[in-house]
Amino acid sequence: MVDRKRTAVDWEDVRVFLALGRHGSLSAAARALSVTHATISRRIQSLEDSVGEKLVERRPEGYVLTPAGTRALVAAGDMEAAALTFGRNGDDGAPKGLVRINASPALALGFLIARLAELPTVHPGLDIDLATDMRSISLDRHQADIAVRLGAPKDGDVIAKPLGVMASGFYGTAAVCETVAAGAEPVFVGFDEENADIPDAAWLARHFPRSRVAFRAGHQVAQATAARAGAGLVLLPHYIGRRMPDLQPFDLGRVPEPREIWMLIRRQDRRDVPIRTVAEFLEQVFADQRVLFEA
Repeated sequence: MVDRKRTAVDWEDVRVFLALGRHGSLSAAARALSVTHATISRRIQSLEDSVGEKLVERRPEGYVLTPAGTRALVAAGDMEAAALTFGRNGDDGAPKGLVRINASPALALGFLIARLAELPTVHPGLDIDLATDMRSISLDRHQADIAVRLGAPKDGDVIAKPLGVMASGFYGTAAVCETVAAGAEPVFVGFDEENADIPDAAWLARHFPRSRVAFRAGHQVAQATAARAGAGLVLLPHYIGRRMPDLQPFDLGRVPEPREIWMLIRRQDRRDVPIRTVAEFLEQVFADQRVLFEA
């Protein structure tokens, strides 16, 4: 076993190591940090020299952490979290800094934007970054500080809080609803092919396999817009359908089971004032608007 002499750890080395550990490849880490591959390699070598241990191994499938590297990644994440807390409280204890939130496009566009936009006015030092993604993002990789998700969380070291349930129903224009009520086969607005495995899309395909989907879009706010134009019936969460002009509910006899809404934050961020401020705000908003989401 090689006896490596320990030296002072350079924070830039740690930052590069975090990126490599989270992204798993030299190219992805280089893109994330906007540096060259050579810089990544040099920084990792420098960190290994500093701590006196081998932290990563290069394999055909990418870079893999050694046991020492796995332990180091946890410690490095704690260092990063501690560094991020500096300057995030004003002199009066008010939250200060950027908080990144991730949610589905429907939740973001149909509900969260209008509410979260209030926060910078209430807390002038607080900045909000609301990103949307149909797929789950990684809190461990610090792609977001708070995630709002549908369905029970399966993440590791996170704090998960239930925000309520989301029920859905069919909606359409008065003309579309009258046509279906008169006995016509329903025509639907649904998800595009890229999102065909989304639970609501899969449910619709399973229960109405022979029905025509006349218009397809990537998220439910866009689908609601198409339904307002008369393209067909659309399966919407009630928080969108009930607030959408020109649409009315229509009973087809069956709807998907309500889905749970969860908020996730990293356990290490539970005392971070800006993140905690936003998390508490979200809890209150969903509690106040519970009737909008339920059946």
